[in-house]
Amino acid sequence: MKLREYLHNKNIIFFSVQTFNLEKEIIGKLKEYGAFVDYYDERPSNNIFAKGIIRLKRSVYQHRIDKYYKNILHQVAHKKYDILFVNRGEVVPGFFLEEFKKLQPKCEMVFYTWDSFTNHTHPTTILKYFDKKFTFDSDDAVKYNINFRPLFYLDSYKSIKEEKNEWEYDLLFLGTAHSDRYEISTKIIQWSENQGFKCFSYYFMHSRLVYFYKKKYDQTFKKFDFKKLSFKSLTKNEILELYRKTNVILDINHPGQKGLTMRTFEALGAGKKLITTNKEIEKYSFYSPNNVYIINRDNIILDKGFFETVYEDVNQELYYKASIEGWLYCVFVEKDLNYWIKEIA
Repeated sequence: MKLREYLHNKNIIFFSVQTFNLEKEIIGKLKEYGAFVDYYDERPSNNIFAKGIIRLKRSVYQHRIDKYYKNILHQVAHKKYDILFVNRGEVVPGFFLEEFKKLQPKCEMVFYTWDSFTNHTHPTTILKYFDKKFTFDSDDAVKYNINFRPLFYLDSYKSIKEEKNEWEYDLLFLGTAHSDRYEISTKIIQWSENQGFKCFSYYFMHSRLVYFYKKKYDQTFKKFDFKKLSFKSLTKNEILELYRKTNVILDINHPGQKGLTMRTFEALGAGKKLITTNKEIEKYSFYSPNNVYIINRDNIILDKGFFETVYEDVNQELYYKASIEGWLYCVFVEKDLNYWIKEIA
């Protein structure tokens, strides 16, 4: 069955945290294929306090969370849904899913997460309520006996691949400031510039308050150059323009996360070469040492020749499956999922 055929006239209730407008991209694609979507932010609030308290002391905020989801139950009591879709599941409470299932017994319950369960354990407590369950982390897929499905690239990156642009930058790093990213990227950028390569880096921080908190309690932040931080995220068009002008994308995953980042799939979609700290990428079907250079974050060794070879196109079927359309098709329709990774166990 085709995705458009499956989604046409489907009523979907969608829960997701706000993540650099990716939730809007997903909603837009669902609607493009004929679905009707009611979207709810997973969190009752997205201010810095709410995000912080949910992560550090969820129990203090639980009353607010419960009240928020009881109100949603009231709002949807007289609606009919074909699919409930939860992306990440950071705060969705079990009682809500249980009550929703009673109200909507024929509704298919679908779960996906682009975070590792080691970072957020709450989703493991609600997996039992879902008919379909997916994670981008291959280790979590095995441990919790759920489906493995990596992330995706947006359609706009495909257009970059089809264009022939002159490079302004040899190396690009874009990312939220966390862990050892600054230290690693600084070493790589310094090496690259010494080789005569031109680099561009952009470090995003959600707020000055978060920065000063991290500066005090997180050793890795003591090395951050405050002047290099930006408290305003780049727009989608600004990111796309930087990709158009760049040869190689630098990806530095969180030390505790094995799933491939969105940057990895943006590079794949745009037909750009990738330098990454994530050794897990070797297991993936689209991996090629010509296109992907893996570094050890504790012992960085680089090769000038990697910058000088031409990007090789990946298999077209895999390229499609890595798109947002391929991602949605997998999550909602597809049965055979054994094409992404060479060895999942």
